[in-house]
Amino acid sequence: MWKYIFKRLLMLVPVIIGVSFIIFFIVNLAPGDPARIIAGKEADDQTIARIREELGLNDNIFVRYGRYMLGLLHGDLGKSYYNDRTVLESYLERLPATMWLAFWVILMALFISLPLGIIAAIRQYSIFDNLSMVVALTAISIPDFWLGILLILLFSLILGWLPSGGNAYWYSVLLPAASIGTQMVALLTRMTRSSMLEVIRQDYITTARAKGLTEVKVVMKHALKNAMIPIATTAGNFFVDMVGGAVIAETIFSWPGIGRLIVDSINKRDLPMVIGCIILTTIIICIVNLIIDITYAFIDPRLKATLGTKK
Repeated sequence: MWKYIFKRLLMLVPVIIGVSFIIFFIVNLAPGDPARIIAGKEADDQTIARIREELGLNDNIFVRYGRYMLGLLHGDLGKSYYNDRTVLESYLERLPATMWLAFWVILMALFISLPLGIIAAIRQYSIFDNLSMVVALTAISIPDFWLGILLILLFSLILGWLPSGGNAYWYSVLLPAASIGTQMVALLTRMTRSSMLEVIRQDYITTARAKGLTEVKVVMKHALKNAMIPIATTAGNFFVDMVGGAVIAETIFSWPGIGRLIVDSINKRDLPMVIGCIILTTIIICIVNLIIDITYAFIDPRLKATLGTKK
């Protein structure tokens, strides 16, 4: 297990180099002059030239990339063009908000989708099954930005129950979590149903029932555990997507997360902030994927051999 973890962590090095190379050149070749944006519309050419010199923007792009990578090797992701704060400080300040939002989305999705999917599988072709699948299909088809606007109109403007944006209160997370999590609930419900249907038709489920086990034990102890791998994969991938790009919801609900920080930095052409945030997000995504792979071994012991724990 530890050997497998070490290999996966070692693979982060070429991934970071590749991501930094691609992002650095894409961001630097994008139209727009950061020095002109920083100086403002009324600034003269002399002021803009001075800012470009201070930021090192007059150097060749390969020289700038080499300088950036040297700093990265020492753990320096650079500083924002617009304040004296480092990229790491700004990122860590926004990360808890994104993780808090992702936690609530996953919690809501699992709490709703697992019971619905299990019941739909056990009562296949029943009214409940057909109705839940229709609702799930409808929920998947709803764009999250449109749903977010409707939620603000209903719960903030009309009913006045919840704030329309920000994270001043603990319940401020409910609207953005519902906006993002609706599609995940629908997707996990369908995934749970399909996975459970495949498992409950296996011979060992028939054997468990023949031994006189209650239906609850058969479903929860034998069927659900073996059906969890595709469910865990889907939930894990969605969590990764949340960390990497809940941009729309964070923008609509003014949620101070990583996605909104990256978008604001792109609009301001804050190159160090954009590049540093994407590199840090890549590292987190790789670590989360590693945790998901390790979780498989606890869900299904047969997979421990794949992780190197058995020969």
